Amino acid sequence: MIVCVCHRVSDRDIEREVRHGCHSFDELQDELRVGTACGSCLECARDTFDVARACRPDAAVPVAPAHPTVAHPASREIHVIPLGAIARAPLAA
Repeated sequence: MIVCVCHRVSDRDIEREVRHGCHSFDELQDELRVGTACGSCLECARDTFDVARACRPDAAVPVAPAHPTVAHPASREIHVIPLGAIARAPLAA
């Protein structure tokens, strides 16, 4: 999927950078220039980067937030559903 049209950056490009050791979104922007032109892809690029970092075994463990009543966005569980499972799921009435 194309994330940044301005610089032709895909989700695979972002995932590749994370696999090769990119540890911060600022570093990703330096490498790929994603989100540096019009900015409309910034949220999608950050989400894609965060998911790619969370999937890496060497990814940093999220730090607990300073205020205990506010949930840190990186602490949410991500559930992966294979596409085949979606196709076989019964339709709701």
